[in-house]
Amino acid sequence: MRRALGGRALGGLACAAMLVSGCGALEAADQLPQSKPDSTSKPGEALKKLEKLAVKGRAPRTGFDRDEFGPAWADVDRNGCDTRNDILKRDMTDETFKEGTHNCIVLTGVLEDPYGGKTIKFRRGNETSMAVQIDHLIPLSDAWQKGAQQWSATKRKEFANDPLNLLAVDGPLNNQKSDGDAATWLPPRRAYRCTYIARQIDVKVKYDLWVTRAEKDAMEQILSSC
Repeated sequence: MRRALGGRALGGLACAAMLVSGCGALEAADQLPQSKPDSTSKPGEALKKLEKLAVKGRAPRTGFDRDEFGPAWADVDRNGCDTRNDILKRDMTDETFKEGTHNCIVLTGVLEDPYGGKTIKFRRGNETSMAVQIDHLIPLSDAWQKGAQQWSATKRKEFANDPLNLLAVDGPLNNQKSDGDAATWLPPRRAYRCTYIARQIDVKVKYDLWVTRAEKDAMEQILSSC
């Protein structure tokens, strides 16, 4: 059950301090559905989409910086909550929220990790928050080397905060993945690999990113066994 901890009323001063377009906007945001990714393609559909992606070598990583994709976890959908908290709310269950944030700041929750299959009890804190991390299915550095460095700043910010490309996952596994593509890293939980690859392809098609030959071969191998 999702619940806020404590009362929901905001006084005038607190309302003025919020960097959103007034209390009315916050109240409306409270009623919005959670951000949902577009439906992930089925394996056969993903294979057809994969065939349409350009196959090229990696461009140089020169010039890559996280800041090239805008501030981390911006509120791009203007619902009053930053992207990290939006994805935590979408992907976890039994959440509780910080009082007075209109269910924007997740304090606790339970994640059924898709990458490793563990049940993780999330608790916000300096030493505990990173147990659950938000993964970019197509890492920002990898995207930079496969087309993103040619984009506008606005498009890179959209990409970095797109729910289709984001997933709450086990923190250590996300660190293990780093900026690897399908040729260098796959979720250890085999049952999730088909969905993982299909969704990566959906992201690449949406943003017109290319694949390397090794990456394409790895994707085809996974999808052909689904």
